[in-house]
Amino acid sequence: MPAEAIRSFAHAYAQAERAELCWTLGITEHHNAVDNVRALIDLALLAGHVGRYGSGLCPLRGQNNVQGGGDMGAIPDRYPSGREVADPQARAAFERAWGVRLPAERGWNLSKMFEAMERGDLDTLYVIGENPAQSDPDQERVLRLLRGLKCLIVQDIFLTKTGELADVVFPATASWCESEGTVTNSERRVQRVRKALEPPGEARDDIAILCDLARRLDSAWPTLSPQEAWNECRSLSPWHAGMSYARLEASGGLQWPCYDEQHPGELYLHGRLWERPVRGPRAPFKGVAHEPPVEDLDKRFPIRLTTGRRLDSFNTGVQSSGYASPLRHGETVDVSPEDARSYNLSEGELVRLSSRRGCVVAPVHVDPGLRAGLVFMTFHFSDDVSTNLLTIDATDPQSGTAEFKAAAVRIDKVATV
Repeated sequence: MPAEAIRSFAHAYAQAERAELCWTLGITEHHNAVDNVRALIDLALLAGHVGRYGSGLCPLRGQNNVQGGGDMGAIPDRYPSGREVADPQARAAFERAWGVRLPAERGWNLSKMFEAMERGDLDTLYVIGENPAQSDPDQERVLRLLRGLKCLIVQDIFLTKTGELADVVFPATASWCESEGTVTNSERRVQRVRKALEPPGEARDDIAILCDLARRLDSAWPTLSPQEAWNECRSLSPWHAGMSYARLEASGGLQWPCYDEQHPGELYLHGRLWERPVRGPRAPFKGVAHEPPVEDLDKRFPIRLTTGRRLDSFNTGVQSSGYASPLRHGETVDVSPEDARSYNLSEGELVRLSSRRGCVVAPVHVDPGLRAGLVFMTFHFSDDVSTNLLTIDATDPQSGTAEFKAAAVRIDKVATV
């Protein structure tokens, strides 16, 4: 990137009346993911692009309802509405509602779970809507650890590769059309989901499966409807307190925080930072230092591999490989025109791509959008090309995110007979 282009953008961003920074997994799938995001937050604070309509920061989620999952407490140190498990008052509220004692320590994220399996501290895993056998880095290690569990339970809408390894599989409903509920998008807008179809075969709603399992394990869980579960959430989450099903239906969706049934929901966050005097604490800056990828390039592995998605496919292909697309061409090793010339590669030619962990064979695709020294692959076609045999399991210590975007590889021609 030319220095002048960076300089020009910096001035344009700082002088804009309104500006928003949006990012995707290219920022977060690194060993220093949190620092990358904090650098963007620092930039937005410095330029004054927070707390005002039309300005701000927005992580563009990789799939529907990622925001909602986090808001509902699918994070190791949080309860619904971002309340911390280490906060005695928050913990006491959930203990009263659930009638149990809750741990004060944060739990394990996915990376920490695999470390615990390796140590022998975790021997049972319950996987809901996830396919780590194909989606996680350093696939040989992941498969070894999953196969070494005493008990693996999988709850999903398809029989994934992880499901094929499981001791027990619970067929679940497709939440977007076979069950009732809510979803939350990246602008914090909570919307209703309505059941349109009866689930096939033995597939059941996630809530029904969990409630039945709890009762089999001698826990006195009631049979909850999706609306009853939502109302319990509202009673414990200040963000969602004012979001009844009736209001969500009438409005087409409300943005949290929405504190009571008269509150319209907040259009944007952090407006208090512009009040004088400032109400509450000021926003902190967090200076960060640049860190290169964990895995160095060298003579043996001189090329940088980055992974991602293509428009026509989704993640490990479980949900998208069952239908055809005119855009889909199978897995390829995408290389720059410069590297194609340097390695004497032609379109469609089979090559072997190797890292310090494994190797795969795939055809070449020459992509003019790539710079020299960078190759691109996806993990959409894991049954044919297991790209995650190449990726490194270096993770961010704060978020647990793996460094999918930066592995060291080399290209070798495949000998033909």
